[in-house]
Amino acid sequence: MVTVFGIRHHGPGSARSLRQALDAMAPDCILVEGPPEADAMLPFAGRPEMKPPVALLIHDAETPQRAVYFPMAEFSPEWQAIRFGLERGVPARFMDLPQSIQMAIIADKETGDNAEEPLAGVPAEGDCAPEASPENGPIARDPLAYLARAAGYSDSERWWEHMVEHRRDETELFAAVLEAMAALREAAIPSQLEERDQAREERREAHMRQTIRAARKEGFERIAVVCGAWHAPALATQTSSAKQDTALLKGLPKRKVTATWIPWTYSRLTLAGGYGAGVASPGWYHFLWGLQRVDRSAVATRWLTKVARLLRGEDLDASSASVIEAARLAESLAALRGHPLPGLPELNDATQAALCFGDPLPLQLISERLIVSDRLGEIPGDTPMAPLAQDLAREQKRLRLPPEAVLRQMDLDLRKPNDLDRSRVLHRLLLLGIPWGEPERQRGAQRGTFHEWWRLQWQPEFAVSLIEAGVWGNTLLAAATARAEGRAAELTELPELTALLDAALLADLPEAVERIVARVQEVAAVASDVGHLMAALPALAGILRYGNVRQNDTMMVTTVVEGLIARIVIGLPGACGSLNDEAADEMFRRILECHGAISLLQDAAHTSAWNSALRRLADSPQLHGLIAGRACRLLEEAREFDAAETARRFGLALSGANAPAQSAAWIDGFLRESGLLLLHDDALWGVMDDWVTALSADQFIAVLPLLRRTFSTFQPAERRQMGARASGAAGRKPVAIQASGRFDEARANAALPLIARLLGLEMREPHGGGSEDER
Repeated sequence: MVTVFGIRHHGPGSARSLRQALDAMAPDCILVEGPPEADAMLPFAGRPEMKPPVALLIHDAETPQRAVYFPMAEFSPEWQAIRFGLERGVPARFMDLPQSIQMAIIADKETGDNAEEPLAGVPAEGDCAPEASPENGPIARDPLAYLARAAGYSDSERWWEHMVEHRRDETELFAAVLEAMAALREAAIPSQLEERDQAREERREAHMRQTIRAARKEGFERIAVVCGAWHAPALATQTSSAKQDTALLKGLPKRKVTATWIPWTYSRLTLAGGYGAGVASPGWYHFLWGLQRVDRSAVATRWLTKVARLLRGEDLDASSASVIEAARLAESLAALRGHPLPGLPELNDATQAALCFGDPLPLQLISERLIVSDRLGEIPGDTPMAPLAQDLAREQKRLRLPPEAVLRQMDLDLRKPNDLDRSRVLHRLLLLGIPWGEPERQRGAQRGTFHEWWRLQWQPEFAVSLIEAGVWGNTLLAAATARAEGRAAELTELPELTALLDAALLADLPEAVERIVARVQEVAAVASDVGHLMAALPALAGILRYGNVRQNDTMMVTTVVEGLIARIVIGLPGACGSLNDEAADEMFRRILECHGAISLLQDAAHTSAWNSALRRLADSPQLHGLIAGRACRLLEEAREFDAAETARRFGLALSGANAPAQSAAWIDGFLRESGLLLLHDDALWGVMDDWVTALSADQFIAVLPLLRRTFSTFQPAERRQMGARASGAAGRKPVAIQASGRFDEARANAALPLIARLLGLEMREPHGGGSEDER
């Protein structure tokens, strides 16, 4: 006897009904729609360490990026069928068309004229893919959408919830599904069955029928077949003969594939996560599955209690009275809409009205944390994995850095050995193209070079990335080293090479660093673009300074830096000549970066050479004003120019002999982002005021945009002070106080005690007979 159970993927109602039906049937063999290559992985599903959501990963052994996921949650009917068989000692097997054949067909088409999209990173298409609809998609991809539309629903998931999840009589579910799917298959027109999809589905169903026949030959008498709803009629009636199915499957190509389990997340189980057979609310379904042994009339109360607990955890008001009010409102809405129990739409409406006070923003939090959920599954530690994935798992355990689906922020103190090792692992993964952690800018009180801020969030697809990166090595150290060396051989630009060198030092790859430094020297020896040399210097300067914190040997970089600075100092004046405004802006940024890098090095020889180059720029009469002004400003900050010399050069730049546009550019270079300098230097303020006052109306209109751009870089408070100083009494020079020639000794003596206290001095009264001078 063969009993076919047509299911909806990831439905707690289907899973609950399937468990009951299997209990009543007591099968001696269970066949589940899935990849036969993963049969060896099924025993792991019975292990207590296996905690859904998880996914079967099938990938091409030669092309790992060609991979397919088969996600399963605890409420997935396939998962419950497998667990049923493992718990009762009933053989359970997968029966779908092998992925070794399906991937081979895709690979052949990719190399032909009719190339198709690869399977990389895309789950196997289920019976309810999101892109299908009754109007525009193949009916086989989402047959339930047609039934939902016929019933007046626009959302097949809500229709299924009302028809199945809220029903109490579940014994006739599979007979109804079989009858409905048979009617849909008979009514389907050719335009609703794409030729490519139809050929694929026919092969899949032929292989499933062949698997059922093979199980019969083995002597199994009560065979339970668990498949997608669309396939149920084709397997229940056995419309094709064994000979026809054999002919349909004959001569199909094959490729070598590998199967394993990987952790999955509920966010990747959603339709928005890109999963073809996904659901919109896996967290809600997980909640419903947990209520299978509880009176379902308590759904609203229990759900709203979880919502209130979440809101309170975020410091939002959620009183018990509001929860009671929301539960009553949800039940009233369900009655008005003709539903036996409140569903998710009714609960969301009641939550927004009674718990969120009409504000829709908290519903986004509820959706992310409860309706979708950030649950991440777990797999046993001895699950077969690629060597690189195994090495990463060992490092995660050693460093107490478990992968988590929720986004978390981490502050690493590089003075601590464990945090330093964590940083190395994260940087090595970045080099391999696996952004488990993304570095952030330092903030707060932890701004030293020994602090690193990271944003960590594990994604299931990193499992495939680890398989792909396995071509570089079997450990993180070996793979990251090989990958860095490979990239160094490919790169031809200094900025990219120095960025790679920085990444290799952060990842602590000494062998790669040696080869990258040699490559940097090779490229720098023939580089003639001073801009490229300047772009490469900041990263190398950071390496010399930051490497000390990481205890890296950076002596090799020192020689490269010395050579770059020498060539930059020599070539800088020539590189700054004849620049237009756009090129001057770019050179302005490069000069600031180089100045910061040389200041970071704290080397007297480098600083002296750089200041000499800046002096040549400041003395050049034909240089773009933006560059000349900034050179003068940097020299003034370095105490190479005193206040009088700075004021003199400021006045020369703003003299009437220069074009107003050139003077405005010089002001921009000198004062950009430095409003306080102008406010507190009366000499510069006077020169600036005289220059603006002397401009004619036409000249003022011409330079006004440049001045506005400069002043826009000042802080608002600085601009307000400048306006007050230019328009009122604050702008007038202080009037000197004329001495009257009479000195009031009594008034002066009265202030002495206070002055002594401010200075921390002790006052002593002079002994009698002392002279007036002594007193």
